[in-house]
Amino acid sequence: MAPIDRSELKGLVQTVTGLIDPKLVGPTLMHEHLFIDLNPPRFRAEAVEDEEITLCNCWKINYGQVISRLNYRLDDKQVAIAEVADMKAAGGSTLVELTVGGLQPDPAGLVDIARATGVNIVMGCGHYVDEYQDEANRSRSVDDFAAEMIGQITQGAWGTDVRAGIIGEIGCQAPWTDLEKNVMRGALIAQRETGAAINVHPGRHPDQPQEVMDFIRAAGHPTERVIISHIDRTIFDADRILRLAQTGCVLEFDLFGWETSFYGPQPSVDMQNDAQRIQWLRLLLDRGHRDQVVISQDICVKTRLCSYGGHGYQHIFANVVPLMRRHDFTQGEIDAILVDTPTRMLTFA
Repeated sequence: MAPIDRSELKGLVQTVTGLIDPKLVGPTLMHEHLFIDLNPPRFRAEAVEDEEITLCNCWKINYGQVISRLNYRLDDKQVAIAEVADMKAAGGSTLVELTVGGLQPDPAGLVDIARATGVNIVMGCGHYVDEYQDEANRSRSVDDFAAEMIGQITQGAWGTDVRAGIIGEIGCQAPWTDLEKNVMRGALIAQRETGAAINVHPGRHPDQPQEVMDFIRAAGHPTERVIISHIDRTIFDADRILRLAQTGCVLEFDLFGWETSFYGPQPSVDMQNDAQRIQWLRLLLDRGHRDQVVISQDICVKTRLCSYGGHGYQHIFANVVPLMRRHDFTQGEIDAILVDTPTRMLTFA
């Protein structure tokens, strides 16, 4: 695709196959991965003979009894095509793919999936957490990071002409590192210059999402086009969630389908289930934050795909939406979460 400037982006949504009218967005998953290597880079070069993932061991893998590096790598295009086709059949229209720098993004592969399925795929840009970044990033300036992200939106990302349509997920940790803060500063500049929204991967401390939003506000940056991911593995009390919502950001509950309490990245956390997640959605809607909530599944391991015994990208449309209706969510509320707010965030301002 040819390079583009901001004037051509404004009011439109940028998918991996080109610009579309926001009216075509429809029901949307706001945080997924189709291709990713979530193994820390220091481990990737090691030769490891993992056992094949089967229905006989997928539970043990999910519960941390068996460590599988294969599980942390999504790299099968045909599997991805089949899984995204299932999502479309269940009622999904658009998928936001947030595999960024450090996680082995595959823009050309995303184009192939979009063309094979007819699903709108919006690609992210920027960098993941400190541990996954190239060592060379430590000497880069904020302006250099900003220019990179602007280029990924207006020209093409990671050596291709495939253009990103959202910034992020921008990796943060607790404690937040200097490198990650510089990437975030660059993302704020890129957001201002392009009109794209920003998706933030917050650190796992319950106060870190608020730290990010306080940082953004202190920089004089508007908050309404910032999405904070992973709320459902980070914050577990109403005071913190409502205080975060008061900043004006969008709160993303993106681990739908994760129905076991065990959370491998931080075993001290008792993960919520889908019924608890929709209770948090109800709280936010009842407190006036209807337009600040999006949902997704953040599939980034094989065992969460239908092909390996999991729920797949179809889960929210096939199972969660009916659950929301049983809990008296109106169609207008469901549309706000799955269509209206995603469309607003994906439309360049």
